[in-house]
Amino acid sequence: MTDPGPSEQEIETLIRIASRVPDHGRLVPWRFILYRGDARLEIGEKLAALAVEREGELPQARLDQERQRFARAPLVIGIVFCPRESIKIPQWEMFLSGGASAMNLLTAASAMGYGAAWITNWYSDDEKGRAILGLAPEERVVGFVHIGNYDGSNADRPRPELDAIVSNYTGPYAGAK
Repeated sequence: MTDPGPSEQEIETLIRIASRVPDHGRLVPWRFILYRGDARLEIGEKLAALAVEREGELPQARLDQERQRFARAPLVIGIVFCPRESIKIPQWEMFLSGGASAMNLLTAASAMGYGAAWITNWYSDDEKGRAILGLAPEERVVGFVHIGNYDGSNADRPRPELDAIVSNYTGPYAGAK
């Protein structure tokens, strides 16, 4: 994806739309981090160094790949799960609220005419990787939405046939006890 990315006003609109999701208990169990400009390159250097720390010496192509992770689009928005204490609302439901936020963001960016991709990758599940990306120890990555303009066509991936994923309810699961 290439420049230009969303303007400041468009970013505000994107975040407002992303924030309009089911949020049982009004706990706001997510937040957003904007990665843009030189910060994307700084993160890439740190992720490349972390990859070497984790895996040892790496080929140049792999180092370049790590360095470019956040530079492939003019704007990357991180959606971060922020667990909240609640007697009534389970953590998994809060995490799903963050997922709904990421989906709204992806859909809104596409509706504005931008290319958008929702990515997680190895650093999302790595304690040091999350710290590099600005997350607190108790927080988790929901996703990173890369937003920009396509420099060519964007072919859609194959989707499953509906018959393979839709069924009518026929009673309790036969294996249920």
